[in-house]
Amino acid sequence: MSLPIPPILVYALRRLLQAVPVVILIMICTFVLLKLAPGDTVDALVGDMGGADAAFIARLRQEYGLDQPVWVQLWLYMSKLATFDFGWSFVHEQPVSRILLDRLGTTLMLMATSLSLAFFIGCTLGAFAARRAYSLTDNAISTLGLVFYATPSFFLSLMMILLFSVKLGWLPVGGIQTIAAFYTGWDHVWDVARHLIMPTAALSLIYLSFYLRLMRASVLEVADLDYVRTARAKGAGEARLMIHHIMRNALLPVVTLVGLQFSAVLGGAVVVETIFSLPGLGQLAYQAVIQRDLNTLMGIIFLSSLIVVLVNFLTDLLYARLDSRIELK
Repeated sequence: MSLPIPPILVYALRRLLQAVPVVILIMICTFVLLKLAPGDTVDALVGDMGGADAAFIARLRQEYGLDQPVWVQLWLYMSKLATFDFGWSFVHEQPVSRILLDRLGTTLMLMATSLSLAFFIGCTLGAFAARRAYSLTDNAISTLGLVFYATPSFFLSLMMILLFSVKLGWLPVGGIQTIAAFYTGWDHVWDVARHLIMPTAALSLIYLSFYLRLMRASVLEVADLDYVRTARAKGAGEARLMIHHIMRNALLPVVTLVGLQFSAVLGGAVVVETIFSLPGLGQLAYQAVIQRDLNTLMGIIFLSSLIVVLVNFLTDLLYARLDSRIELK
């Protein structure tokens, strides 16, 4: 007798099949939109060279396959993408896959750190404010969250550089490490951590306000439900009520927001990485747009789509873990 397939495996396979057409549609739409935009890779290369005659430009377009119809270029690109061949970067003069692998670690480290800090600190402050609702503490925390929400990330980044790097000299201005120091071991880890303090703070403080406000409202709503009042009437302490009864259910909308906002954090990383000169996907995407490096930009979008799909899948699993009423069907 064959063993039954675990529900989690069935759910994972179904979500994977659902994600394939979504990613394909994203890539097709992005490719067409980029082709409709004025200019191409040859225009950028010729501009860097200071100009060229029409015959040379036509020869370059023929060499790069840009003289063919858009649908032919799309078919050729999607055929290569099916084998995870991202093509060649004519700007960086190396395979796009190698460039992406070199930059991926920095972006994932920045996003994971920023989102984790925003989630845990925001949830903690939100729950703390809800337990002291309408008090001076609650008003101070809510006002602080509103200030963070209203402050653009680029302004916050520049102000941090001015204060902590220029005025106080505590933190490095930009980059991911001190190149001339040749640190190894824990010294290298500490050096990278120092370089990531300001970018992480600039990216996380904005999203921290979302989780703070949502967690406060969610805790206030759950605290008034019947099962919480019943547990309190049976003599359950406030700490047990908060941890075992209120927090688990109050976290459900916050966890949902994490999955929805991951793509927004990825977009915010473009600004932060550019300001702090971090060698990540965000800065690479900005350079690819400016230099019209289509293959590199398409590779970044494809990789970002896969990351967002994976994060949403993990969010659904965590959601089901927090609420036992949800089944992975």
